Amino acid sequence: MTALDLSGPVAVVGTGTMGQGIAQVALVAGHPVRLYDAAPGFAKTAAAAITARLDRLVAKGRLDAAARDAATGRLTAVEGLADLAGCDLVVEAVLEQLDVKQRLFQDLEEVVAESCLLATNTSSLSVTAVAGALKHPGRFVGLHFFNPAPLLPLVEVVSGHATDEAAATRAYDTAKAWGKTPVRCADTPGFIVNRVARPFYAEALRLHEERAADPATIDAVLRECGGFKMGPFELTDLIGQDVNEAVTRSVWESFFQDPKFTPSLAQRRLVESRRLGRKSGQGWYAYGEDAEKAEPHTAAPAPAPESVALHGELFQAAALVPLIEAAGVRVEAGDATHPDYPGWLELPSGVRLCLADGSSADAAAEPTVQFDLALDYASATRIALAPAARVSEQALAEAVGLFQALGKKVSVVGAAPGLIVARTVAQLVDFAHDAVARGVAGVDDIDTAMRLGVNYPRGPLSWGAALRTYWVAEFLDSMHGEYPTGRYAPSQALRQAAAREEHS
Repeated sequence: MTALDLSGPVAVVGTGTMGQGIAQVALVAGHPVRLYDAAPGFAKTAAAAITARLDRLVAKGRLDAAARDAATGRLTAVEGLADLAGCDLVVEAVLEQLDVKQRLFQDLEEVVAESCLLATNTSSLSVTAVAGALKHPGRFVGLHFFNPAPLLPLVEVVSGHATDEAAATRAYDTAKAWGKTPVRCADTPGFIVNRVARPFYAEALRLHEERAADPATIDAVLRECGGFKMGPFELTDLIGQDVNEAVTRSVWESFFQDPKFTPSLAQRRLVESRRLGRKSGQGWYAYGEDAEKAEPHTAAPAPAPESVALHGELFQAAALVPLIEAAGVRVEAGDATHPDYPGWLELPSGVRLCLADGSSADAAAEPTVQFDLALDYASATRIALAPAARVSEQALAEAVGLFQALGKKVSVVGAAPGLIVARTVAQLVDFAHDAVARGVAGVDDIDTAMRLGVNYPRGPLSWGAALRTYWVAEFLDSMHGEYPTGRYAPSQALRQAAAREEHS
């Protein structure tokens, strides 16, 4: 371990919510901490706020009173950058403006020793660019904490183009010694989490723009079927629509307007109207005591069919067969040798019920109802169905009743290619494979970052392996056929992984 010695002072510059959180983490870990803010009086106010939070931890029994007293004794608010001399680490959490950060670190270089590690908590700027103005950029790293820093375990340790390996290792080991779960990544737009997570928001927004489903229904399907803790509309309302849209736009511009990262016009209009989410009282949803809760579309009860016929194999949805049988619906053997992949369930009306494959239900040769991908069909409490236009009300009711017999709520949505969960997960898997291939981070670090940074139910690479990578690639090929803009074209990394899997 090359972590900083606990006797070494840590400085935090910028005392907003994130700066205070980082300072609290270092303080509780055992370091002397110095707070500095360019705004007069802000550092003292921040020190008082941190002390109050430590008092609350003691009241809740999460911190010993003696440890609180020792920590507050190590906390100092200082009035000038010169007071940061002698620090072993300085972490910056100021405005997300490149020139502001560059000037700050240039000034710090005149104060601290050459052995002092310098770190930025930026989430949207290039670590390489911030360090570009320094005399000694090798000791400069990104330490991207997630808000609230004392609670969330993930820290992205970002190496800029000029960062020395020893500096990155020291930063990684220090974050680990502070009780965090660090992951290492290269300096790329969005780092790991904000890069790989873009489809989670983008696909929901596109489905809304295409009027396939309303925000409450999309959120409910991703939570109750996909296993995500929050849906993208409620999550962006919590983050702030302006903040989320700015990150999306920054990543898109940094990737030279790659269509895979295209921002949403619907979200732009929300920001322009100042409907920023919880903080403004209105975003995708209304907030406040009198606000009416938006409810997802849920189909009315329908009788379950007495039997269905299974043609071929359901593969990714194979877990449905024993669930259907357990619900008392007879599963008859259909044509096990049919040439189509994957298989489908034939409803009594003759309509096909099949897993979303990336194409529109209307594109199928036979009348078809598509159902969405689930994280786990046994525990999922909701499923989305998309009927082709020529599917009768009777046939749709058979599909609805079948899933209701399994204890699922059913949301009927428009026949959008890929439905909701399937297209979101497929894109997340593709983005993760592309990040690995481009050297952004390793497989384990990416999966860890997505589980801990945004609370995904599975790491995207692990999820893709469980689904089979070749299925994800074929799914996105179908999506690309429906939307030939490049947005859904499988990355070379995904194609290569699928080829290796098929021949293994």
